[in-house]
Amino acid sequence: MGLRRTSWMHLSALCRRAPLSTAPAAREQPAAGPGAEPVCGPAETARPPVPAVDFGNTQEAYRSRRSWELARSLLVLSLCASPALLARHEQLLHLARKLLGQRLFNTLMKMTFYGQFVAGEDQESIRPLIQHNRAFGVGSILDYGVEEDLTPEEAERTEMESCSSALERDGCGVSKREKQFQAHRAFGDRRDGVTSARTYFYASEAKCDSHMETFLHCIEASGGASEDGFSAIKLTALGRPQFLLQFSDVLTKWRRFFHHVAAEQGKAGLAAVDTKLEVAALQESVVKMGIASRAEIEDWFTAETLGVSGTLDLLDWCSLIDSRTELSRHLVVPNMQTGRLEPLLSQFTEEEERQMTRMLQRMDVLAKKANQVGVRLMVDAEQTYFQPAISRLTLEMQRRFNVERPLIFNTFQCYLRDAYDNVILDVELARREGWCFGAKLVRGAYMAQERARALEVGYEDPINPTYEATSAVYHRCLDYVLEELKHNARAAVMVASHNEDTVRFTLRRWVLYLLSHRGSSLVP
Repeated sequence: MGLRRTSWMHLSALCRRAPLSTAPAAREQPAAGPGAEPVCGPAETARPPVPAVDFGNTQEAYRSRRSWELARSLLVLSLCASPALLARHEQLLHLARKLLGQRLFNTLMKMTFYGQFVAGEDQESIRPLIQHNRAFGVGSILDYGVEEDLTPEEAERTEMESCSSALERDGCGVSKREKQFQAHRAFGDRRDGVTSARTYFYASEAKCDSHMETFLHCIEASGGASEDGFSAIKLTALGRPQFLLQFSDVLTKWRRFFHHVAAEQGKAGLAAVDTKLEVAALQESVVKMGIASRAEIEDWFTAETLGVSGTLDLLDWCSLIDSRTELSRHLVVPNMQTGRLEPLLSQFTEEEERQMTRMLQRMDVLAKKANQVGVRLMVDAEQTYFQPAISRLTLEMQRRFNVERPLIFNTFQCYLRDAYDNVILDVELARREGWCFGAKLVRGAYMAQERARALEVGYEDPINPTYEATSAVYHRCLDYVLEELKHNARAAVMVASHNEDTVRFTLRRWVLYLLSHRGSSLVP
């Protein structure tokens, strides 16, 4: 589709910017970012409370939008919600291009769909829109909006090759990963059923470098067009998804083992942050399982790493897998035949180890550029079989770059059953280690695909059972972080709503109001 190839930057206009923290600030801070004012440091002066924004008041909520923009939004979103049009969109676009000619067709697209979803093609073209939104207190997120035109067969073949190791592809080795973290041909095209998120497929290291350069341009454009901008990235664009699958498998097994031992100690059912294991009993359990010797276990649990409390919580346990130390010593999986912990990296070829290193280096380059130009970097959430690794790697970047202010933002998908536990654990870790917590809360974009995959492959559905349950988790997470912001200035949060029906209903009310007040201008 021609429009895909020409569109460059997607801009998400956020809710009216208002600082969510009422904690005191140490010094005068720059203008608040979308949804939060990140402040770090000791308290000196109190910040006045922020008045609540009534989003039920449509005149206030859409004050930054011109009347014709609201009418366009209603038209475009209504068309996008039509199953009949979506099923035939390629044929309809081809017919429109043939009847109108390429020039008139491009003009029509820029006035409608392109104008609704795309900010512009370069840094200069996006500046007027960003500045207009900023004048009304609305912040912006720059996102690269182009996807490659792969056929489903090409996407499936690419995914299967990039999600398995060289040994697995050659038939010389059997994957020891759980089936959730293995590639499955029926779900090789990760675009299937996903309409609100971009999808990247691994082609080569050169292509990953190209994606990194594109993200760098977006970061620079955001820094040049706004003083407090956001830019979004996806980790699947920066390296082989094989590594994300393998690392996610290790992290999940490591966490599951902790909860298994907690159940043995009679502590099942406690909140994740409140579950504490007796170290002595844990050592006995590990030795009895034959996973490691007593001497090795004692080396794991030292006063230097865990303190002298005699207990260990999930954060302490997860710290044993730490990318700040030698990866080859800590990325381990249990070999059920030998009862030993085996290094994960021993399953990689030298080229695969270099590819994983380059993926981490690309993340580092992007974070440093964002820090240099003052742009906050948002790491998008992806499918659950990638997400444990994505969240962990994002956390490592937060440890490095969120020392003075929230620069790196992780994304929490509240349609996941474990979303609330993940939020409170990351907040607690940031508090312990003294860095700034930064997060984006969303409901999620892969629900139908995740449920179908779990049912087909045969593992527990990771999604909440109902929309109401997801909304409850969403608001619970938001309330928790807002409460944290009241007592701890070293945090920032932004929220995003994916309730399209509410957006369309509100827009319809606005347009009806406009039609009944044709003689008056509602936009300052």
